[in-house]
Amino acid sequence: MVKLIQLWTFMLATLFTVPVHAELVVEVTQGVESPTRIAIVPFANESALALSEDVAQVVEQDLGRSGFFEPMSRDNMLGFPSRQQDVFFRDWRISRMDYVVIGRVQATGSGELSVTYELFDVLRETSLLTENVSVTPEGLRDAAHFISDRIFEELTGLKGAFSTQIVYVTAEQMGADRQRFRLMLADWDGARAQTILESPQPILSPAWSMDGSKLAYVSFETGKPSIYVQHLATGQRERIQSFPGLNGAPAWSPDGQRLALVLSRDGNPEIYLLNLQTRELQRVTRHYGIDTEPSWSPDGQSLIFTSDRGGQPQIYRLNLATRNLERLTFEGNYNARGRLTQDGRFLTMVHRSQGGGNGFDIAVQDLKTDRVDILTRSGLAESPSIAPNGSVVIYATQEGTRGVLAAVSLDGRVQFRMPASTGDVREPAWSPYLR
Repeated sequence: MVKLIQLWTFMLATLFTVPVHAELVVEVTQGVESPTRIAIVPFANESALALSEDVAQVVEQDLGRSGFFEPMSRDNMLGFPSRQQDVFFRDWRISRMDYVVIGRVQATGSGELSVTYELFDVLRETSLLTENVSVTPEGLRDAAHFISDRIFEELTGLKGAFSTQIVYVTAEQMGADRQRFRLMLADWDGARAQTILESPQPILSPAWSMDGSKLAYVSFETGKPSIYVQHLATGQRERIQSFPGLNGAPAWSPDGQRLALVLSRDGNPEIYLLNLQTRELQRVTRHYGIDTEPSWSPDGQSLIFTSDRGGQPQIYRLNLATRNLERLTFEGNYNARGRLTQDGRFLTMVHRSQGGGNGFDIAVQDLKTDRVDILTRSGLAESPSIAPNGSVVIYATQEGTRGVLAAVSLDGRVQFRMPASTGDVREPAWSPYLR
């Protein structure tokens, strides 16, 4: 019981109680040493409509916030072409641009908008990419993120993740004795934030289904921890079987048929698998230590989880078919909240070095070589979640007295933070690629 109380105390201590209302804003704090210089020319509006979004501006922000690109200021552009014949490459070479993007928005007879864009290599004076995207007038921001994804992939070879979303938890002090918690959903950059759930009781551990249609999370709204599944399209939610004691840390299997979760129904926190169709419950760990924070391998054949069975929190891998157990982490005296990249090679985690003097940071371990690289140095990092392209880890940290989100690339070269103008933010979870 003492361990159980300590576990919940640690989890709840991560939620601060200061006001929050504003959307998150991405602020790049460290980019690559020589970012690619690119000009995103304002797209011509040929639709005769007042557009809800400046598509070029969103693309510029996406690419700039990735840390890999240095977009050109519009004030410094020598021209604003929207068609290939109007692109004078000499002007862009004088401005030392590597690439230039032009585009235009036109109305169609069906009530939709047609967004045409083209990416040029300035040095070679060639077109690298040209496409037409059809969207509703309300979907211009989605079109912009799509364009950013395509340009990012063309120039880096890495699939873009600008069309993804994040969820996170906020906490607000409503008075001396009352708090308000919100589960929020937003674009990857914090825009278009909306409330998924609002409660006077804590909300923890949001987790995405692999098809991006549902969330699982822990809510204390009944006075005790219970796991809920919510459909994002309809808002419909249901409470999963609730047992005495701890009900926590839900994690979706890759096929969406099962949830891994942590229950203390038998007296000690253990990991179970719940079949969402049959409601059959299967216990998969059995130890007097605390086993918690499960996550699935990409192939669904094993679970990664945190356990103090060796005396300190470390990360283990359990093969579900053979029940073979393997300890993955040995460097440092604390490793927790393990998450694998989609290729299964890299393990991200909350890490504390031997001695613990530097606090908690985000680290990544190459499971082929066992090399561990510490990616952050704040000493206050928690709750890492990996972008679906495996390039960036988003996590929660503290800035002064406020909780903020921050992110770091897996190679440590790019870092950015995502504070709200006021308030506290915690428990981020990055979506899979969305259909």
